[in-house]
Amino acid sequence: MEFTSAAFWAALGSIIWVNIILSGDNAVVIALAARSLPPHQQKQAIFWGSAAAIVMRVVLTVIAVEMLKWPYLKIIGALLLLYIGVTLMLEDDDHDGDGDSQAGGLLVAIRTILIADLVMSLDNVLAVAAAAKGDIALLVIGLALSIPLIIFGSTLLLKVMERLPIIITAGAALLGFLAGEMFLTDPALVARIGELPHWQVNVGGAIGAVLVVATGWLLQRRRAQRAAA
Repeated sequence: MEFTSAAFWAALGSIIWVNIILSGDNAVVIALAARSLPPHQQKQAIFWGSAAAIVMRVVLTVIAVEMLKWPYLKIIGALLLLYIGVTLMLEDDDHDGDGDSQAGGLLVAIRTILIADLVMSLDNVLAVAAAAKGDIALLVIGLALSIPLIIFGSTLLLKVMERLPIIITAGAALLGFLAGEMFLTDPALVARIGELPHWQVNVGGAIGAVLVVATGWLLQRRRAQRAAA
């Protein structure tokens, strides 16, 4: 596709627009993962986590069509999302550690962002791939231009979380909801029981959200009891 053609710019705009629309949940998990870091490391985690996630998404987009046909892949991804959602609900009290612990916290945050983005992007990248129409160069440019927008959204969410802690619970619930939906749409499950109606998939998502929030709340309560003791 020619760089100067209208088709190129139309496809590029489509990739950026689709990626922005579908990256709302990714911005949530980026903000959640970075919130427990010292202020000077939050920006680093958001930047490097977003950039690495975009690079990974380019690779994933190329093979996503085949990957989504693999049985049990979504089930594994759903379990990972449940774990990440519960983990992100637990507040990290070690904000004032030494340099090594802070560096470790930064790496953990980036790792969490990458894993969550990988899992949540399995479906999203199909729409991005369709917009790219097989043009890898166009795909790379479009996703790269999306990085500043995702970083802006994550930074904004981080500030909101500082003022409204309930957003943290809502973000964890979102991950649980996505996990429930992914679990019930796995090809292995669909092959055994058939494709479920949309409302049943939504119910599964709601159950996943409740599971994450309830588990996170119980673990928070147990941690508080231990600290009090």
